[in-house]
Amino acid sequence: MSHLLEVKDLKVTFHTYAGEVQSVRGVSFYVDKGETLAIVGESGCGKSVTSKSIMRLIPTPPGDIKEGSQILFDGKDILKMSDKELRDLRGEDISMIFQDAMTSLNPTMKIGDQIAENLIIHRGMNKKEALDEAIKMLKLVNIPNADKRVNQYPHEFSGGMRQRAMIAMALACNPKVLIADEPTTALDVTIQAQIMDLIRELQDKLGTAVILITHDLGVVAGVATKIQVMYAGMIIERGTREELFYNSKHPYTWALLQSVPRLDTKHKNELYSIPGTPPDLLKPPVGCPFASRCAYCMEICKEEMPEVTKISETHEVQCWLQHPLAPKVEAPKFEGGAI
Repeated sequence: MSHLLEVKDLKVTFHTYAGEVQSVRGVSFYVDKGETLAIVGESGCGKSVTSKSIMRLIPTPPGDIKEGSQILFDGKDILKMSDKELRDLRGEDISMIFQDAMTSLNPTMKIGDQIAENLIIHRGMNKKEALDEAIKMLKLVNIPNADKRVNQYPHEFSGGMRQRAMIAMALACNPKVLIADEPTTALDVTIQAQIMDLIRELQDKLGTAVILITHDLGVVAGVATKIQVMYAGMIIERGTREELFYNSKHPYTWALLQSVPRLDTKHKNELYSIPGTPPDLLKPPVGCPFASRCAYCMEICKEEMPEVTKISETHEVQCWLQHPLAPKVEAPKFEGGAI
């Protein structure tokens, strides 16, 4: 059975004055109707490059999606689509909420016109029909006084309302896949929770598949059905939400979980931060990319990339600690559970 969206062995590099940066190194995953897949990792790990590659938004040059990479939507390879096929795909079948709504929205166009533009192009509506639908979409994302707000400009909206307007624009044509790239960045925690609840509610109503890009495991705790942990351009652990939060196997996943601030801890401890810095992807390490920052690093970790170990049908990890001959290491105990 083919998946709704499937990424196979995606490799993306960027040509710079210093050399070729290997930003995404062989990433594979899939998402089906109604699922929420979260891709989690710290800044610079390749999350956003992966999401923009799905939409074919990587500028070439300097970007280069390597031969052998495949991005299949309903069985068709997006990387081989013509410009017209891409225009039909974007907005109608696959939509994206970008990281910063203020820079993603056109400051010279009214919010209503920006939503209506999608509807005119993809659904063949006239201007009045499209604006009426834009008002409905603004109501759907809980923007008050939608009939007045539709005639306002982005600078007249608060940060949270701009993000809601972006969601309204992305969902206007009922896409099959919604890519949300750090949709709650720079918003206060109350608005963050509202935005994530809104995405979940709309997904339940419309059956949309969601790919959520974030650096914060706390954001995905109540939303994601599947989680993939990305580091140095690679997926190093993948599994269901329960497997990743309560039975994670990679030291990097443990470190991310320890970095999430909690309200139910009994002791006032300093918030954990991962020591060191990510590797230089101009010259990626030959072994495990996390080796130089890992408290459990062995000699082989620096010399050879670990094989993928299957923990269950849905849970995989790439770490030498899972080798039968490796010393047994217990995952750190997270006070009060995982999240």
